[in-house]
Amino acid sequence: MKRPALIALLGLPGALLLPALASAAAGLPAITVENAPGGGQTWSLSLQVLALMTAITFLPAILLMMTSFTRIVIVLAILRQALGAGQAPPNQVIVGLSLFLTLFVMAPVFDRINTEALQPYMAGTIEMSAALDSAGGPLKQFMLSQTRESDIATFVRIAGGEGYAGPEDVPFSVLVPSFITSELKSAFMIGFLIFIPFVIIDLVVASILMSMGMMMLSPVLISLPFKLMLFVLVDGWSLVIGTLAASFNP
Repeated sequence: MKRPALIALLGLPGALLLPALASAAAGLPAITVENAPGGGQTWSLSLQVLALMTAITFLPAILLMMTSFTRIVIVLAILRQALGAGQAPPNQVIVGLSLFLTLFVMAPVFDRINTEALQPYMAGTIEMSAALDSAGGPLKQFMLSQTRESDIATFVRIAGGEGYAGPEDVPFSVLVPSFITSELKSAFMIGFLIFIPFVIIDLVVASILMSMGMMMLSPVLISLPFKLMLFVLVDGWSLVIGTLAASFNP
């Protein structure tokens, strides 16, 4: 994703809040203090500004749970567990790699949001509500392409609904938990496939040690170098990361 598009995208929440904050400062003070009849003071707060400022605190969780981050970070964590290398790579490296790989995977979606929502809003051609609707379109399309119909049907049934005419009619209140559930399933399925070769190596090493009578020697200690060697020889990091990125293709 180009740097101007990324900078513009990161400024989307602030740009959408500027008109509301400006109006609050000009004609709608956020906090007003009035004298009560009993001698006390009455405080009033602009609900619009309060709701917008509260929504900002949820933006990190929303961006992480509505993008490819969940699947990526879980698969990388399972890979570390399968290698048995303890805390190598550390959590900071896994989270950082997951974040930047998420930006790579979501780049086409972010570019569409920048083109269809942010730039027209900053140019003054559409209102904030229309910009939010336009920004939700590409994100919803991405989430729908990664969500299983069975998961959507499950949450529709829980909500007591009767289904929708088409995928575009599914609201975010149903789509988001369905997307998260589907991502968890996909992450653990990929993690299972990654775990199998390393489990086989552990079994082979444990069988050899048992046959040699070395029952007091830990098989994990002996199998770790072989697992690391195998992972390096097959170019494991490129293979896993490339497979993860390709798994998000609709």
